[in-house]
Amino acid sequence: MSRMMIVSAAVAVLGLGAWFVTSPGPSVAPADPFGAANAQEQNAEIDTSVIEDMSLGNPDAPVTVIEYASFTCPHCAAFHAGPYKELKADYIDTGKINFIYREVYFDRYGLWASMIARCAGSPEKFFGMTDLIYAGQSEWAQAGEPAAIVEELRKIGRLAGLEDATMEACLQDADKARTLVAWYQEKAGADGVDSTPTFVINGKKYANMPYAEMVELLDAAAQ
Repeated sequence: MSRMMIVSAAVAVLGLGAWFVTSPGPSVAPADPFGAANAQEQNAEIDTSVIEDMSLGNPDAPVTVIEYASFTCPHCAAFHAGPYKELKADYIDTGKINFIYREVYFDRYGLWASMIARCAGSPEKFFGMTDLIYAGQSEWAQAGEPAAIVEELRKIGRLAGLEDATMEACLQDADKARTLVAWYQEKAGADGVDSTPTFVINGKKYANMPYAEMVELLDAAAQ
């Protein structure tokens, strides 16, 4: 089910950086190391412009759809297993819309998955990795200990052709982890995102919906 965004959880991820990938403990996450105010100050010092929006479709299309989603969100996995495939065939591949995917980090597992997906490089490869990550969500996200979850994500990366050394470098990039979290907070905060999946269609926010309803909104926005 969709989960409300909790700032303290994001702050905890921000404080952790990437070091816990090789030093996982028995707990799910440590306590908030900074506090919300200090986290905001630190975010202000981070250049989020270096984070690329992952997009598909026609950048000049009259309709832009932004999806905010978490790799650990079951509803997001359901969307990508069904409606997204229809959306891609009907609107993205035909150039009718510009589709942007933005990650939401409810937990460190979603952050790790994002870092593996972005390790693939180009948007096309990123979306290929995204398909694999969502398809295997019920397995990797419930693998147990953090080390086991990371290893399951590495398996997905290997399946996509990533070298172990490449994935390790991506997972150990603490600066990138902090920047991703600051970027997510900046973008999601600006769009008022408080659950996943959330869709922003030409600047207007919508909650998760059946594909038929989305089609009506997209066709109306294109007129």
